[in-house]
This record gives sequence, C-alpha cells and structure tokens, in this order.
Amino acid sequence: MYSTGIAYLLWLISGCGILGFHRFYLGKIPSGILWMCTGGLCTIGAIYDFFTLPRQVKEANIRRAVIDQMFVQDQLKRTSPNGSWRYVNDGDIRSVKEKETVERTILKLAKANKGILTPTEVALEANISMDEAKKSLDELVSKGFAELRVRQSGTLVYAISELMDTDSPLETF
Repeated sequence: MYSTGIAYLLWLISGCGILGFHRFYLGKIPSGILWMCTGGLCTIGAIYDFFTLPRQVKEANIRRAVIDQMFVQDQLKRTSPNGSWRYVNDGDIRSVKEKETVERTILKLAKANKGILTPTEVALEANISMDEAKKSLDELVSKGFAELRVRQSGTLVYAISELMDTDSPLETF
C-alpha cells in the first residue's frame, strides 16, 4: 500500500514536486516523465499535486488492490483448472478440496486394486455409508461398467474389467 507520508517526502525531495518523483512512486510513470521534462508543468502541476496528494495516494491504493485482485484470480485459474481452489470474498485464498464424486473414488480405488473392489473399501475411501457404496457399485453394474463376481473364498466383489491386469480366478455372478 502506498503511503501519503512517503508521497509528500518524495514530492519535497523532487524540488517541491517539479521532478515528479512522487508520481513515479504512485505508478503514474507517463505523468512522472512529463513532470520531469516540463518542471512539474511549470510548477502548476507540482502545486496541484501538493493539495491533491492524499486523494492520489488513495486512488493509487485502490488501483493496486484491483490489480492484485485480478492477479490472484488469474493465478487461481492457472493453478487450478479443476476447481479444487476457491477464491473467498474476504480476500483470502484458501485451499478447498472439492468433494470428489463417488464414481471417481470408485475408479481410483479400482485402479489401485487392479480392478477389484468391495463396498467396504469404497465406503472407507469415499467417506460414505456402506449402503451408498453398494448402491453406487450396483449402478455401475447396471450400466455395464462393472461386474459382480465371487472370490474363491466366497466373498462378493465388484470388478471393473478395463482396470484388471488379467482375468483372475473369479466367478461371474
């Protein structure tokens, strides 16, 4: 944030505003160059700045806040194309992991387990109830994306054949 005290100090150091150092400080580069080349618009601009410097500092702070805000939002878009970061209105940036869909959790778990999974594993990983996990797996079966199989031990498992390494010794149910 820009300071009115520093702006006045630079105004004083620059020959009562004639060299325009305070304008460079406030990010007004073109008018700073103009002040340097014309002696603060023949001192008229330098005198004007003396009376309006607090307002100019306030405007520069607003301008900087807007630019910073735009930068933050741009960085968030670049950092998080999947929406796992969210901008909060109070100016804070917080990492908010969007809740992953149950279907995506099932697929990740199936990939990690070579295509075989149980409702218990899904419930643990997705942080949902066993009933919800079984319902989600049954939906995948009804859509044809998974199969219900039986392990040699007699345990019912769900298999996603696309993610299986080989056809394991499981019976189709």
